[in-house]
Amino acid sequence: MNRDTMEGKFDQAKGKVKQSVGEAVGSNRMANSGTVDQVKGAAKEAWGNAKDAADSVAADAKARTEEHKHDVREKITSTAQNAKDAVNERADDLKYRKSA
Repeated sequence: MNRDTMEGKFDQAKGKVKQSVGEAVGSNRMANSGTVDQVKGAAKEAWGNAKDAADSVAADAKARTEEHKHDVREKITSTAQNAKDAVNERADDLKYRKSA
C-alpha cells in the first residue's frame, strides 16, 4: 500500500467525521466540506491502487523477461555443447579410421 492509498483512506475517514459533526451541529458548510474530503480521499485512494497495480504488472513483466533471458542463455549453451560433442565425435572417428 503506497502513500496515496493511505492518505486517501485518511481523508475519507476525516471527511466522514467532519460530515457527521457538521450535521450534528447544524453546519452545512462543515458537512459539505466533509463530503468533499471523502470524495477527494476516494479519488486519491483509487489513484494509489492504480499505481500499485501498475507496479505489480511491471514487476511481473520484468520477472518474466529475466526468466526468458535465462532460458535463451540455456539454449545457447546447450547448442554449443552439442556442437562441441559432434565435432569431437567426428574427430574421434577420423582418428580411428586413420589408425585402422
